[in-house]
Amino acid sequence: MLKLLEAIFAGRIQTEDIDTVGSKQFRGELNCNTAQCDKCGECLKVCPVSAITINEYSRPIIDYKKCVFCGRCVEACTGCALYHSNLEALPEILANSSVDVGRVIDKKTGRSLHVRHLDAGSCNACDFEMGALSNPLYDLHRFGISFVASPRHADVVMVTGVVTRNLEKAVHMTYEAMEDPKVVIAVGACAAGGATYGETYAIVGALDKVLPVDIFIPGCPPRPSAMIVALLAAADLYLERSKIIVDK
Repeated sequence: MLKLLEAIFAGRIQTEDIDTVGSKQFRGELNCNTAQCDKCGECLKVCPVSAITINEYSRPIIDYKKCVFCGRCVEACTGCALYHSNLEALPEILANSSVDVGRVIDKKTGRSLHVRHLDAGSCNACDFEMGALSNPLYDLHRFGISFVASPRHADVVMVTGVVTRNLEKAVHMTYEAMEDPKVVIAVGACAAGGATYGETYAIVGALDKVLPVDIFIPGCPPRPSAMIVALLAAADLYLERSKIIVDK
């Protein structure tokens, strides 16, 4: 800890810019070079979560709610048309919400935004990435956003994991305990798409089967910087719903 503090004061550790391009090794957005695609359909066959569909032009379409970024489709692509970029697949506000997601949102709510994290049945990968939000690199508190222990104090709920039947009631109770307006974020492929574990007697599925989801964050797990973008979008959405007028 002492060495970490020394590095911070010496300026060797800088807070990450959320608009920073990922590293070359990072598996980000999937792209298809349509000129090279030979329409073989191999990508569709090897996807373990059925995140790929074929459009009317026989081109692959990626459902980022389900995608776990395993890279099997890229490896199977015979024409080398599919490839990962090093840009994150950014969070998306769903169609029933009226605010567009930008990489940086400058509006403020006039006070702190309070977030409740709820594990509905995760493997803890998303939870570990979420824990990194408070470290010196990501420094979530610079945006006036903090996690709270009770849903009664929360404006936003971030749910990780596919919803299990044992925790379905807890998810409902958490949501009902929050005051209006409230924003729901599905974190990672399990909560967003629900296809990671499939359908079993013990699993309800994706979060939108239980709650009205406003924002989903792609990834397995998503990076902390993607979560920050989603939380800034949630702040903007909260502003819209509470009809607060803020000067730019």
